[in-house]
Amino acid sequence: MAGQGQAAADCVIRRAENGEANMARYDVVGGDGAVLGEANASGDVLFQLGMMYSTGSDVPTDYVSAHKWFNLAAMRGNRDAVRLRREIAELMSESEIATAQRAARDWLRH
Repeated sequence: MAGQGQAAADCVIRRAENGEANMARYDVVGGDGAVLGEANASGDVLFQLGMMYSTGSDVPTDYVSAHKWFNLAAMRGNRDAVRLRREIAELMSESEIATAQRAARDWLRH
């Protein structure tokens, strides 16, 4: 699964002005890093990325990436992300969890 994570497309989060509403837009692109169009993504946006990777919705299923996004969402206050991160971790090796945690730290630095 870790190999899938490196090969999987990651999501670029951009804020798009859509008439009266601001809405987050997800674009699947090559690479293993997500770039934020704005300085901060909400816990809900990060949670949705975790859901995409944990279920294989629009991207290949990748528990390492799912754990990373759930971890970031949990840090931003999303309670469901805490629970799902724990559930995903039960399906992962210690090495995969460490990789996901490193990826989350790296993402925060950028």
